[in-house]
Amino acid sequence: PSRPGPVLHPPYRPRPHPANIQPEGLFMRDIRNTVGNIPMEWYQDYPHIGYNLDGKKIFKPIRNKDELDEFLDKMENPDYWRTVHDKTTASDIRLSDEQVDLVHRLQKGQFGDVNFNEYEPSVDFFTNEVMIHPVTNRPQDKRSFIPSLIEKEKVSKLVHAIKMGWIKPRKPKETTPQYYDLWAKEDPNAILGRHKMHVPAPKMRLPGHEESYNPPPEYLLTEEERMAWEQQDAEDRKLPFLPQKHSCLRAVPAFSRFIHERFERCLDLYLCPRQRKMRVNVNPEDLIPKLPKPKDLQPFPTTMSLVYIGHTSLVRSISASPTGQWLVSGSDDCTVRFWEVNTGRCMKTLEVGGAVKSVAWNPNPAVCLVAVCFERTVLLLNPALGDRLVVSSTDQLITSYEPPEEDKEQAVTWALSEGPEHDNGHRLTLTHPKAVKQVVWHGKGDYLASVMPDNSSNLQVLIHQVSKRRTQNPFRKNKGLVQCVSFHPLRPYFFVATQRYVRVYNLIKQELTKKLMTNCKWISSMAIHPGGDNLICGSYDCRLAWFDLDLSTKPYKMLRHHKKALRGVAYHKHYPLFASGADDGSVIVCHGMVYNDLLQNPLIVPVKVLKGHQITHDLGVLDVTFHPTQPWVFSSGADATIRLFT
Repeated sequence: PSRPGPVLHPPYRPRPHPANIQPEGLFMRDIRNTVGNIPMEWYQDYPHIGYNLDGKKIFKPIRNKDELDEFLDKMENPDYWRTVHDKTTASDIRLSDEQVDLVHRLQKGQFGDVNFNEYEPSVDFFTNEVMIHPVTNRPQDKRSFIPSLIEKEKVSKLVHAIKMGWIKPRKPKETTPQYYDLWAKEDPNAILGRHKMHVPAPKMRLPGHEESYNPPPEYLLTEEERMAWEQQDAEDRKLPFLPQKHSCLRAVPAFSRFIHERFERCLDLYLCPRQRKMRVNVNPEDLIPKLPKPKDLQPFPTTMSLVYIGHTSLVRSISASPTGQWLVSGSDDCTVRFWEVNTGRCMKTLEVGGAVKSVAWNPNPAVCLVAVCFERTVLLLNPALGDRLVVSSTDQLITSYEPPEEDKEQAVTWALSEGPEHDNGHRLTLTHPKAVKQVVWHGKGDYLASVMPDNSSNLQVLIHQVSKRRTQNPFRKNKGLVQCVSFHPLRPYFFVATQRYVRVYNLIKQELTKKLMTNCKWISSMAIHPGGDNLICGSYDCRLAWFDLDLSTKPYKMLRHHKKALRGVAYHKHYPLFASGADDGSVIVCHGMVYNDLLQNPLIVPVKVLKGHQITHDLGVLDVTFHPTQPWVFSSGADATIRLFT
């Protein structure tokens, strides 16, 4: 029907469902819902809930009880525990004492009626007295004392079936254990012959000429071959015995390993798999990921074009000027050299007071400053190369500093260079409390960070502001031995690499935003993609980890292309290239395309292995850096040379 409800003729009244009949005496007026045993959800959208005995609508209460009303009722109504809700009339019914007793009795598994006695004495309907008169006086049937014809017919059929052999008598079960041939493939009626996945017994190899008592001379081993055979492991030997020559069959001795060989044959038979494994036939080429060809990913450096010769000891660090015209290098021979990139000419050599650990050219093209660190000192040099206006404005910037009225205590001593040192290009000297391992500039060129690895103190990283000559220690706690640090190219983030983790700090909020798990044993170097959302880490256990910072704190890709420890990694500023240098003397250039579409993962393809550096004292390439504009890569090595690959 289109509308739920009873479709009745007026004189007919349906018999209500037993569940809907109210107990006598509960209500003065008799509300019985006559709709029968139907789901009450059918009346959800109607104001009434059914029809009473007079055929009138039973209306729902104006307001349904919600959880709060229910809770208040529970707290305030003393009869709440004996009130039940009747779905058919949408009303609450208070149970009488008799009904509560009835419920309790039923819950205990007793009879509903109080007056029912379950232990009444049993009444013997049939007495044991034999009466004279029978209960019925009907005479017995004739069939009760004549053999049955139907049964006779059935028995004769069964006898016939047994005679013909259609019905076999049940065999007694055999208690003796059954033995069968394990390798009975030849007989198709045998138990194992019917197995689909049956594997036949492994057949022994037929003997060849080398097992003859009089083998041809080419099968006999020479002295060197015999020595080699004896040094090999038993598994690696082609033959398990040495071929020998005997004059006649009578002279052949007994085989010394006969028992061993028989035993191994038994092991072969009993350890052979009973089941044939289904092999999936996959073309090996299909398992290799489809990567584009390197020639489609050009340009990238392929050939060694220039070698910058001049240093006498290993070159630890190199850095290119933001214009790409000059290159600075720091070496263990206590010198800093400035080179012209295109010609390989050494423009300037400055001697400093110790082995140079790190050099960094200021990335701001409007400032001509180079940071050099050795021992406990960071030097800011003005190499006076390039645009004279930039050189003079840099000097003006440094001399225009006015000291504040009150001096704050700083961890570093700032000193302005004068006299012959100033003529050599020295501008500012920052004396640190401990040996400095790395310096790195912020992208704007006013801030630089220095690293002093020391596991016992929290003074490992310092950030210096050149224009205000201010130094601050950003960290209160020591989180492990700091290896290297880096500034984010666009956002105010600071990356700190300890031995196993890279922590990303927000400099404005001054809080830790991410902790990257590198899955490496010891991080050596780190570089951040110019887009800022990807990062690479090189480690001393020959791995390079690429992180997608939006994706996860675990590496997106682990590259194990180098055979020895990685010393330096670098990204190109404009081209989708990154490079890594290692102690195996090679620089591996990879294509690393990062897409603007966040759903597309970065494409990483190794494109070229560049070789040229000689391995000296087990050290190979110590630092790599890209040219700022061209797809060229510089590498510095332990062989005291710097090489340019274009």
